[in-house]
Amino acid sequence: SSVIWLYFPVALKRMLNFNVPPVKNSTGEPVWKVLIYDRFGQDIISPLLSVKELRDMGITLHLLLHSDRDAIPDVPAVYFVMPTEENIDRMCQDLRNQLYESYYLNFISAISRSKLEDIANAAIGANAVTQVAKVFDQYLNFITLEDDMFVLCNQNKELVSYRAINRPDITDTEMETIMDTIVDSLFCFFVTLGAIPIIRCSRGTAAEMVAVKLDKKLRENLRDARNSLFTGDTLGAGQFSFQRPLLVLVDRNIDLATPLHHTWTYQALVHDVLDFHLNRVNLEESTGMESSPAGARPKKKNKKSYDLTTSDKFWQKHKGSPFPEVAESVQQELESYRAQEDEVKRLKSIMGIEGEDEGAISMLSDNTAKLTSAVSSLPELLEKKRLIDLHTNVATAVLEHIKSRKLDVYFEYEEKIMSKSTLDKSLLDMISDPDAGTPEDKMRLFLIYYISSTQAPSEIDLEQYKKALMDAGCNLAPLSYIKQWK
Repeated sequence: SSVIWLYFPVALKRMLNFNVPPVKNSTGEPVWKVLIYDRFGQDIISPLLSVKELRDMGITLHLLLHSDRDAIPDVPAVYFVMPTEENIDRMCQDLRNQLYESYYLNFISAISRSKLEDIANAAIGANAVTQVAKVFDQYLNFITLEDDMFVLCNQNKELVSYRAINRPDITDTEMETIMDTIVDSLFCFFVTLGAIPIIRCSRGTAAEMVAVKLDKKLRENLRDARNSLFTGDTLGAGQFSFQRPLLVLVDRNIDLATPLHHTWTYQALVHDVLDFHLNRVNLEESTGMESSPAGARPKKKNKKSYDLTTSDKFWQKHKGSPFPEVAESVQQELESYRAQEDEVKRLKSIMGIEGEDEGAISMLSDNTAKLTSAVSSLPELLEKKRLIDLHTNVATAVLEHIKSRKLDVYFEYEEKIMSKSTLDKSLLDMISDPDAGTPEDKMRLFLIYYISSTQAPSEIDLEQYKKALMDAGCNLAPLSYIKQWK
């Protein structure tokens, strides 16, 4: 539900306003302040608030906790970090060095009693007790990417991955740590939502371990009537009623084919074939076919970054559309933009009419109003042009991958395998085709076939497939894993 997007920026803005709700329609200048975050805090803030929005809230500087920072003694500092040992040490060091006027310490997850005491001791030692204005547990340990989607982490994400949970050599303590990390993020999410979920999970899997731990944590919190996070002044207060959300926890193992599938919608393709993280896509601009003189250094490729966010109307409308429709829509947007641009140019030339004849004067008065409205829509026109350029570049980069790897062929073939339709081409031909796809594409295709087939291929057939995959340059380790898994 878009409820996530509603509460989450509110929680962040409140934090950046010294944990006081921002006053609407206030004309006063914001209090200028510095924002200090760690990598986790940076990942949480960047998809939600732009640099301009931070500036509007009085954030003049935003710096990483572990970077070299100069003292700014007459400015308050808002910290937004995980309560880790090294972060606490660095914050204590800041107190001792008297870096800022006052300190608002916000922890992404709940801080332990012993670490709080470490901060208190450092503040006493540095004679800075009065400068530590507030200490808050924010319970914001998750990353909101869209109106109705959030992820648990981006930093160290391989530590909380499918692979980490399913490693054959995983120890009990490692498993406990992974479960605790997942539970902490889910708990933070429901605290921000201000709602207690009804939990359902698949039995005998990691999902059940998460469910049991989360259930215990929620119950312990509710037992403490004085400090319960789900009553009183929480952001979603009032939701704690019979309208409880349903939390379904599912183990990835129930469907391993889908994440391997080559998809055909815009957002999924961008995520699959380009460098796309936390709503930002990074592209290398191709330098074209110009040949550089012999012995000259090859030209450096320009790198460009684009944010694909909820404010991008084209992205919102077309991210779930099949790719050919997206290409068509970009073309339509371009044509409508050019028509508007031509109209402005035409009106401008009419405004330069010479001569005093009656017709010219009447045309001029008619067109003055038109030009005024055209000029007032210029910012909108420029924004339209920016989005067209953005999506032209992103869609072109995706199209290059589709053409060079024949991803449309893979998509259709895998769809047929997964829906048990008749195949028009043998799987061996697909794997052996040197022009279709990378070794990884071929391996993904074969794994989907292997997972989806009701009857595993015979040993003779399997050897034949293995040989073809090896000839195509594939690493067979994933196949060994899936074979064992199946």
